[in-house]
Amino acid sequence: MDMKGKRYNMNSEGKGYCIDKEEKERSNLIELSFEEMEQFLQSLGQKKYRAKQVLRWIYKGATDIDDMTDIPKELREELKKVAYIGSVEPKEKYVSKDGTVKYLFALSDGNIIESVLMTYKYGLSICISSQVGCKMGCKFCASSVLGFIRNLTPGEMMEQVLAVQRDCQTPIGNITIMGIGEPLDNYENLVKFLKLANMPGGLNMSLRKINVSTCGLVPGILKLANEGLPVNLSISLHAPDDAKRMELMPIGKSYSLDKIIGACNIYTGKTRRRITFEYIMIDGFNDSREDALVLAGRIRGMLCHVNLIPANYVEGTRFKPSTREKMEVFENLLENNGISVTIRRELGKDIDAACGQLRRRVIEKEREKKEAEVEKK
Repeated sequence: MDMKGKRYNMNSEGKGYCIDKEEKERSNLIELSFEEMEQFLQSLGQKKYRAKQVLRWIYKGATDIDDMTDIPKELREELKKVAYIGSVEPKEKYVSKDGTVKYLFALSDGNIIESVLMTYKYGLSICISSQVGCKMGCKFCASSVLGFIRNLTPGEMMEQVLAVQRDCQTPIGNITIMGIGEPLDNYENLVKFLKLANMPGGLNMSLRKINVSTCGLVPGILKLANEGLPVNLSISLHAPDDAKRMELMPIGKSYSLDKIIGACNIYTGKTRRRITFEYIMIDGFNDSREDALVLAGRIRGMLCHVNLIPANYVEGTRFKPSTREKMEVFENLLENNGISVTIRRELGKDIDAACGQLRRRVIEKEREKKEAEVEKK
């Protein structure tokens, strides 16, 4: 596979490596904050004001240093020797009947990730990945099936946003870090990305328009509460009690619901941001009237909202979505107990828009192709 003049190999697990390692020896300009960009340019003997020019081009969507036409050619030539503008490479794109767009991106090392663009009344929202694969092992998630490969850098997270903006030619107003991976398991890179997204002269997005989703890593929630970054936090809850949650999510063995809810209360107290509890509804497992009442008892009085989500079918699992009738009964019981709740609108179902589905399908197809080639030999 050829991207940007470099040659890549990909193995049957979707793990790739770049044969040309030149890029590793240069700085990715997308990784730099305003202050870091100033220092970087000063180290090249340039004035500080050049930082604003360079950043303006990057966040306008430039992918080549030569695109920066108001910067002297001498500086561009010098920059090309020591830096580059990172850019994920579009591999596949699918457009749903409802307007949802799913992107499969190739990274510079040949690994692949997903991003999803969704259209709402308030504008465009993107769901980005934070890792290649995931360690959490949630039973209902296609991302977990293929295991964990590596963390994404802050630049690789930002590259997803900029690549989709270039494609749709419209500014994205909201970011959700809920794609492949567990954001709080990639904590330092996550925080750097949040600061880059909020940076004046860059994306300049309000932190209140950014949502971080976690399966419930309590230390990460508490740490994030003290960062002074009032992003919205979503918790993948998916069960009303610890026993059922542990069946779905191995992380439940490390952090009980009481610990998670306690951390959420600390988070809302420090940030004044409402917590969203994501609740996948699985037929006959966590969708009974009793489940609704137990859940209501746990979170009543919290600054929170519940999203009820019909389970996606993931090959190899036994989970089926709850019926609409059961979901509406569940919704009404929560509302009657003073809980803010909605049934999430399903988007992109016809294009495998749920986290990890497309990546898994593509990697398994690559694997089958390689196995077939081996058998022919």
